[in-house]
Amino acid sequence: MAPDLPGELFGDEVRIKQILINVLNNAIKYTKEGSVTLNIQCRREESNNATVIYSVSDTGKGIKKESIPYLFTAFKRVDETENRYIEGTGLGLSIVKQFVDLMGGKITVNSVYTKGSTFIIEIPQKSVSGSTIGAVDLSKRDSIMCLESYHQSFEAPDANVLVVDDTETNLMVVEKLLRDTKVKVVTASSAKAALERTAETNFQVIFMDHLMPEINGIECLHMIRDQKGGLCKESKIVALTANAGGDAKALYVKEGFDGYLVKPINGESLEKELRRLLPSELVTVTTSGGEIVEESTLWIKDHQAKAEVVITTESVSDLPQELVERYHIKVIPHLVSTEAGVFRDGEEVDTTGLLAYMEDEDKFVDTMAPDVAYHEAFFAKQLEHANNVVHISISSEMENSAYHAAAEAEKSFDNVFVIDSGHLSSGQGLLAIEAARLAEEGFGATEIVEKVLAARDRVHTSFVVDSMDYLARSKQIGKRKADVVNAFMLHPVLAMKKGRLSLDGLFFGTRDGSWKRYISSSLNTIGKIDTRILFITYVGLTNKEKEVIYEEIDKKMSFERIYFREASPVVAVNCGPGTFGLLFMTER
Repeated sequence: MAPDLPGELFGDEVRIKQILINVLNNAIKYTKEGSVTLNIQCRREESNNATVIYSVSDTGKGIKKESIPYLFTAFKRVDETENRYIEGTGLGLSIVKQFVDLMGGKITVNSVYTKGSTFIIEIPQKSVSGSTIGAVDLSKRDSIMCLESYHQSFEAPDANVLVVDDTETNLMVVEKLLRDTKVKVVTASSAKAALERTAETNFQVIFMDHLMPEINGIECLHMIRDQKGGLCKESKIVALTANAGGDAKALYVKEGFDGYLVKPINGESLEKELRRLLPSELVTVTTSGGEIVEESTLWIKDHQAKAEVVITTESVSDLPQELVERYHIKVIPHLVSTEAGVFRDGEEVDTTGLLAYMEDEDKFVDTMAPDVAYHEAFFAKQLEHANNVVHISISSEMENSAYHAAAEAEKSFDNVFVIDSGHLSSGQGLLAIEAARLAEEGFGATEIVEKVLAARDRVHTSFVVDSMDYLARSKQIGKRKADVVNAFMLHPVLAMKKGRLSLDGLFFGTRDGSWKRYISSSLNTIGKIDTRILFITYVGLTNKEKEVIYEEIDKKMSFERIYFREASPVVAVNCGPGTFGLLFMTER
């Protein structure tokens, strides 16, 4: 549970419980081994509105892609053969969807067959107060503590315990729960009565209700510590409270309590706390029952809030690691196939080594996009930590584009959105950064998709190429065109237009002269350039050559950040050494 969940929400408590119980039961039924996880967090909106997001993940059989459209249909059970031993009609999820729809929410599912499923339920509610629940300690909740039958675990007949509470019923409950421990229990129904008791008797442990009329538990604690002639200045004092939030624990520690228990109290928790605080010489252990609670709550994990949206892209987006980490972008690698095997782009093969390998024209080199199954596994992994994935893919018009496999994998998920960037290399990377900025600003997945699609035309992706041979070998352009250009010793400029890499110009003369003319023409583009970021993506340039390029750009225009980025091996294979490009966006 996210600590920033509102402390009070206005909504249909009964229906929400029914929804969660139904989805959790369903997850447990279809999960033979592994785990079922419930994650709860909140997306705050304007005017005290909030959307509470419940995510139920399991490691079960998963759902076949073709069955997902029927998942919320009454009386239609998916995968009848595999699940014939499970009782029920399948009506549950249909009712769940109706309840969610009636509350103005939505339910979506992400699943990879044989790997497990995640149901995400989003329900809008009103936040009633400005408080939050804080870091809830589930091990102190009554429902968890009662996992085992209660057995008295120790005896301490010489111990004196004071219980202070203004409700008689609560006093009776504590007395009854501690009866078998044989401790001497004295009760007080007010702070005033407690002070009278502490002036007469030395109590090893005092259980103190926080909220009492006239003098509350915190005030009473300080009075006991300062009581003239009092016998309990050094006693261990435990707060009794109905507040399970993490901020409560901080309060009680600050005020000087030695512990706290959450109401309603049960025998296990009460005994465990008493046994912890009593002097060891007064305690005789009778069973190991006191360890039951600790063992039964080991599975509880600290909360790690899921991101609302995670941005993913491909290794061919040529993003510097600095920006990948800054914007928490997740990257799926393309593949490079050689006679020595298949390698992950940028992870198992580098650009310099691959170009050296390709100097022998007889060497086999091919590039491959990750397939559908690889994308499905990648998206499923990201959804363990996020509610939605927005994936920025290379242009669908490029040879060996990964877009088609990503779009097919998208069908297995309700919360994955694949965007055809219409670009490659750092042009694709610029759109990934734009999406990540929007996610940071709090935009939802569908809004990010809409804005990124609108931004595609503002991205300028172009390169000046030394030789067309590499492009011909990778089938990005025809061999005849490459031969003509090479024969006349021209320096071609390639640019992305409508998703395709097209010849955008030819420069005669020396390499340096061609580069200067390319830089000048690129920065004189139509539209005001967004000067926040310029990518200079290159293949096989020396440091001296990069300095020349930087100086020429600096004469023309000033950018806040300029990134020299060596192209990934897959991109380098396609364009060859001596290539570089200026990649930027224009303003809205």
